Amino acid sequence: MTRVVLSIGSNLGDRLAMLRSVVDGLGATLRAVSPVYETAPWGGVDQGPFLNAVVIADDPTLDGRGWLRRAHEFERSAERVRAQRWGPRTLDVDIVTCRADGRELISHDAELTLPHPRAHQRAFVLMPWLAVEPDAVLTVAGQPRRVDELLAALDSTERDSVRHTDLVLR
Repeated sequence: MTRVVLSIGSNLGDRLAMLRSVVDGLGATLRAVSPVYETAPWGGVDQGPFLNAVVIADDPTLDGRGWLRRAHEFERSAERVRAQRWGPRTLDVDIVTCRADGRELISHDAELTLPHPRAHQRAFVLMPWLAVEPDAVLTVAGQPRRVDELLAALDSTERDSVRHTDLVLR
């Protein structure tokens, strides 16, 4: 069984509908959906706030590259344009971590880096993930780290920029 944690976000168009398109597209592979959070933009680009969530899915037919193809398919369906790094987008789907047969997949090539190299720095990933998996662990610099500890280590302004909403994806 291949299990993936995906971080999803949108700050253009019908943001909630964009996130729902991923939940709907995962269908029977979907295992968990976090609450929806509104997040200040990250990366220093002037733009509107994001809606963010985390989803967990299982699919024995996909490996890390298969999940990357699925992520790109979701983004293409949402007409994602990659005009500016960390710029506004209709939909962003990032693979946070992927496990096969109970082992975390590691990849360091130009197309796919697993686990996500900056997830541990982003409260908009860690907070929703903890909401659906309180004992979550993420490998950082080769070492497994508890996600709750990673979140606690972030600057309070980073944590405070992520606000729980009443919006639901399922």
